[in-house]
Amino acid sequence: MKSYVYLLLLLFLLLLLLPRFLFAADLPKRLKRSESFLGVHFDFHARDSCIAIGKNVDRQMVEFIIDQVQPDYLQTDCKGHSGISSYPTRVGNPAPCIDKDVLKIWREVTAEHGVSLYLHYSGIWENKAVELHPEWARIDENGKPDDRLVSTFGPYVDELLIPQLSELAADYGMDGVWVDGDCWATEHDFADTVIDRFSALTGIEQIPRSPQDPYWYEYSEFCRQAYRDYLRHWVDEMHNLHPEFQVASNWAFSSMMPEPVSIDVDFISGDYSAYNSVNSARLEGRCIQKQGKPWDLMAWSFSWTDGLFSTKTLPQLQREAALVLALGGGFQAYFPQRPDGSVRLWQMQLMKETAKFCRARQAICHRAQPVPQIGLIYDTDAFYRANIRLFAARFQELDPLQGVLNCLLNGQNSVDILMTHQLLDEGHHYPVLVYPEWATLDSVMKDYLLNYAKKGGNLLIIGPQAVRNFNDVLQFEFEGEPVVQVNGLGWEGWIAGVNSAFQRVVLSDTVRGFGQIYSDNSFDGPSDPAAAILPYGKGRIAAVFLDLGERYYHARTTVARDFLNGLVRELFSDPVVKVTGSHDVDVSVNRLDGKLIVNLVNTSGPHDNDEVFVHDQIPPLGPLHLSIAAAEKPARVWLAPDGGDCEYRTIDGRLEIDLPRLEIHTAVVVE
Repeated sequence: MKSYVYLLLLLFLLLLLLPRFLFAADLPKRLKRSESFLGVHFDFHARDSCIAIGKNVDRQMVEFIIDQVQPDYLQTDCKGHSGISSYPTRVGNPAPCIDKDVLKIWREVTAEHGVSLYLHYSGIWENKAVELHPEWARIDENGKPDDRLVSTFGPYVDELLIPQLSELAADYGMDGVWVDGDCWATEHDFADTVIDRFSALTGIEQIPRSPQDPYWYEYSEFCRQAYRDYLRHWVDEMHNLHPEFQVASNWAFSSMMPEPVSIDVDFISGDYSAYNSVNSARLEGRCIQKQGKPWDLMAWSFSWTDGLFSTKTLPQLQREAALVLALGGGFQAYFPQRPDGSVRLWQMQLMKETAKFCRARQAICHRAQPVPQIGLIYDTDAFYRANIRLFAARFQELDPLQGVLNCLLNGQNSVDILMTHQLLDEGHHYPVLVYPEWATLDSVMKDYLLNYAKKGGNLLIIGPQAVRNFNDVLQFEFEGEPVVQVNGLGWEGWIAGVNSAFQRVVLSDTVRGFGQIYSDNSFDGPSDPAAAILPYGKGRIAAVFLDLGERYYHARTTVARDFLNGLVRELFSDPVVKVTGSHDVDVSVNRLDGKLIVNLVNTSGPHDNDEVFVHDQIPPLGPLHLSIAAAEKPARVWLAPDGGDCEYRTIDGRLEIDLPRLEIHTAVVVE
């Protein structure tokens, strides 16, 4: 009798599940993140005060988004920084005003259309969790529980994060999660139990409470390792429980966490700045592109002031996309949802046209690899020693790196950023390495750079402190300590004021000075060398005696740009690509499927003006002249995305090309 009952129950379950299996078998295949190129992100950080979540969300809304944009994936809200979930979770803290389960709608429609669906989920920044469980909160430097952030040492990860992500994977069949408020939000934890663990591990009893205290770096490293352990734990556990569920922690292994990918995240992603977006994308893309993982960057589709959003224009969003595509990355844009979870569908016209722009360039951009030209060094140890937080740079720690990058790009140089581990692996492939104003230098980095120059490389060191770290091998005498002053930087008959630290030196006969420093905006009176170039082994070392990058970022001048570009040309006179005609062109030289691809992005206009939130004109550039090294006559030279053949002349082993006009982005493809 029992067997008969069990058989009936089994048949009942099969009949119940059969339609679901048949439906799943008929669904189109969805791309994994490693196969994806284009997406759209939505979130709204639900709160206790929400209004009827889901009331205005229906199948037609999601279908409209897919029909307009044709994305590879969508990302939608499920839990924001408030810790309130916007769906009827059984393991988390659901909003009190849920009208319908919006995640079921998003999942059903995206599955039917073969579109992957990821979730926006806030991790360590979790207001509701610490409200309900004060014992989960990290403890601040004053001994008070944080009202926003959970502790990476505590049980939150096992008691809420993993169970809730498992619920989303198992019950909703989600493709993955984009965890926000995680890496970049993490702070030091001063709980008694944490302090005891630190002291037991290190033997240090004097616990720092501020960046000025002894052992701040050691305590920071201890807390950084706790975050790595926390991240590794939940990533590995999710992969064990749900092998197809794909995960990323927003900004992990990026500019904010500049280290090898030591944890099995499925992709790297981040949402770059809503303001000064061009410069932000320039930096962030180059910090991720060589990390060996599928990656994308997210543009904010809007700016805001006084709580009011202003949607960006099509040229703005297309250019922000172009900067990412030119580096080989995928692209997504962020559009906020209303408090009820619905989407402002009028904005999808903006994303539709941006998507067309991206798709037209996908074949010659996505997954392209950079051709080594200039390597700009991101010293991981120096950054972690300078950063008063754990990961995210919030106090101008990266301004010198960003400034030197901008200055080099404004000289039409193709530049890659090399984190320490990348430098040690492949720095020898670069004709020029630039070490930009890092204050500290460990022996591994120093030995590598000197060996690089000794073997024939060209090393450029920028900034008084960075230069002084090499004082035992440089052939000049330092006069006193660096002095912060207004320096008149002289170059090619022009002077510009640069208010920065300056190191006065006396050069030996074997060292050649480069540029001048004057005490006034005048060529009258004495001057000091602004930089110097000296032979070192089979290569050369150039040293700049003032902080050029930090000043260029905050007080850009054409003299500083031309001075640095002139110095680079002394070290590297024959790059693969030379572009003249405008300084508002970013040049990225890549290879893909045997093709040499020269990306040109128009960076003109008020994109870095703090008082301009939205602009609709990017002045076209041209005519431009390109000179491309070519050992032999190419089979074809053409312009992407249009596909038309490009006229060229061959002179002394180089292709000479005249480009009449550059709107936002084009690429010269050499086969």
